[in-house]
Amino acid sequence: MTHALSFPVPTSVGSLESYIQSVKALPMLTPEEEHDYGVRLKQDNDVEAARMLVMSHLRVVVSIARGYLGYGLPQADLIQEGNIGLMKAVKRFDPDRGVRLVSFAVHWIKAEIHEYILRNWRLVKIATTKAQRKLFFNLRSLKQSLGTLNPEEVRAMAGHLGVKPHEVVEMETRLTGQDIALEGNSADDEDSFSPIAYLVDPNAEPAVKLELEDTARRHTEGLAAALESLDARSRRIIEARWLQEDGGSTLHDLAAEYGVSAERIRQIEQKAMQKMKALIGEH
Repeated sequence: MTHALSFPVPTSVGSLESYIQSVKALPMLTPEEEHDYGVRLKQDNDVEAARMLVMSHLRVVVSIARGYLGYGLPQADLIQEGNIGLMKAVKRFDPDRGVRLVSFAVHWIKAEIHEYILRNWRLVKIATTKAQRKLFFNLRSLKQSLGTLNPEEVRAMAGHLGVKPHEVVEMETRLTGQDIALEGNSADDEDSFSPIAYLVDPNAEPAVKLELEDTARRHTEGLAAALESLDARSRRIIEARWLQEDGGSTLHDLAAEYGVSAERIRQIEQKAMQKMKALIGEH
């Protein structure tokens, strides 16, 4: 059975309430319907089946997104990011595993919302590893009911999450820091300064921006060409050490992977870097 449903998208405060109400009005799928749509999507790549699976679970995204309102980010944006996670889950859904889509999708919805929060919360990249990300969200939930963590609590959380105690303290400091208004108070002394006065980008001029973009493009092309010039092992070592978002592999990790010493990996890395620098300098 096919329901003629549109895919509403929240864009403003006014439409957000309408969106939430329309999402709540969408019919839930029975286990049999969900399995049928899942099979059609998996076997025939049926777009309509995928749409039905997404539409029937939009209310789940709204419910999860509400749990992240404390970060000060727009609810509509949280919902849209969660919807992206839902669509990723639907794409990977296997109806023959005997697991309902909602159970499978929660992970993908939360993961996408987490990524959005980390990219945008106070415009600061505050968590770069999996352990730090877990620390960020655990501390955020704790701060709703606790004061400053004492040394014993800091050590316990650090041990549980696999991070250093000073990382817990640093993250707590960032979470409890106060936001500063960019614009100064109009009643302030005329000689006073607000952050907006010294946050002006000196590279905002169009000509400068074009020059910077051209330089960045040439550097990117040079890096790609330099990587391409390396042998497979050297390229793998450089990519694993320097081009990973999670902090990269250690010398010992790669030494175990290739069955050589960490010093040998360091030598290969150093030689590859020297070759790349020479090639990039030519671009």
